[in-house]
Amino acid sequence: MGGTGRSSSDGGTAEGAGRDAAYAMFAADVASRGLGIELVEAAGGAAVARMRVTAAMVNGHAIAHGGFVFLLADTAFALACNSHGPATVAAGGEISFVRPAHEGDLLTAHATERTRYGRSGIYDVTVTRDDGAVVAEFRGRSRTLPPTAG
Repeated sequence: MGGTGRSSSDGGTAEGAGRDAAYAMFAADVASRGLGIELVEAAGGAAVARMRVTAAMVNGHAIAHGGFVFLLADTAFALACNSHGPATVAAGGEISFVRPAHEGDLLTAHATERTRYGRSGIYDVTVTRDDGAVVAEFRGRSRTLPPTAG
């Protein structure tokens, strides 16, 4: 899997419309795409995104700056909670850093919906290195925006 490719065979279903909304949101996400984040998959409350750690992302300890790891996890979270269709934003998020990542590592963030209730949701994201080691665990809380008039 890779890029922002997707199947167009399910665009007529509610699930397909949600998937399309997540892909459209990512296409407009200049910050994430500018850092080289790639949308691998987004559908049904789950998403996968990945990012290669560059020299510009390394801190004074020669490890990936936590802000970049958080941004990758937050992007996967946003894709997962927007994969249902209605515009959804973060209400909060927290991260636990488990082990370091280094320049050149390919990080993959797997986001999974835990629950949705009313307009709120809870999502967990695991960020791993290309060797499979867990780098961070993230939990995000979402809020679906009310429909706009018009």
